[in-house]
Amino acid sequence: MSILMSILADINTAVSALDIPIETGVFSEAAPDEYVVVTPLADSYELHADNAPGFETQEARLSMFSKGNYMKRKEQLSKALLSADFTITDRRYIGHEDDTGYHHYAIDVAKIYELEEE
Repeated sequence: MSILMSILADINTAVSALDIPIETGVFSEAAPDEYVVVTPLADSYELHADNAPGFETQEARLSMFSKGNYMKRKEQLSKALLSADFTITDRRYIGHEDDTGYHHYAIDVAKIYELEEE
């Protein structure tokens, strides 16, 4: 079995219309006033009686960093993700980073992908 879809690619597609820089793992360039870093969290199979799963659940965290008011962007990200069939499993304010001036807000998502036969 193989999986042809990736939660990372789907997140990038869903968020691309919002005009916010997004990278996976770490932001590698000079950080703008607002950006998103995506971190993969888990890939799991649901339990199946025949031990042959047909679906994989992929999970990731979007860490949004903003030097301004993050509330509007949080809602835009949430709406874009929900419209792209993601399940939002958690949303939380992580805190203000006094040394950088960024507000850090996290949105955890999950999406189910059908496994392809090889």
